[in-house]
Amino acid sequence: MKNFLTDSIDLFYPPFKNVVTLQTFRYAACGGANTFLGLSNFYIGFYYIFNEKYFDVGFFVFEPHSAALLLSSTITFIIGFLLNKFVVFTDSYLRGRVQLFRYFLSFLFNVVVNYFMLKLLVELWNWNVMLSQVLTITFVIGLSYVSQKHFTFRSLKNNDHRLDTFD
Repeated sequence: MKNFLTDSIDLFYPPFKNVVTLQTFRYAACGGANTFLGLSNFYIGFYYIFNEKYFDVGFFVFEPHSAALLLSSTITFIIGFLLNKFVVFTDSYLRGRVQLFRYFLSFLFNVVVNYFMLKLLVELWNWNVMLSQVLTITFVIGLSYVSQKHFTFRSLKNNDHRLDTFD
């Protein structure tokens, strides 16, 4: 499956090779697919599963957009990690468990940024939920790429290995 995905993505790379690196292109392709999946899950969660209503779990009540974000994030976390590990950042020297832990930290940070931006745009500024999520994701994608490349999936060619001697 890994080779099929990588070969399929790489097939479309030649027109872009003078603009971006292959790794960046793979990240854009995988990230774009995962973002589309996340937005689709967010939409379905917000409008159909949570029906634009508050979601009470007994000890906490989620706003519908927050519940949809939690649902969407759970799914994209798993798929995003697998795509980044096996398709995008294949030259990382870090062990899988270290990558997973770092990915979780980075992902958690991005979800918190997403959550607070949604609260600002939807609850304070009364913007449309889907438009707010699209704008928020656009911002978070940039943060995510930098953290994945330089923290989660470090490689010898992009980073100084001496910084990670404790791994």
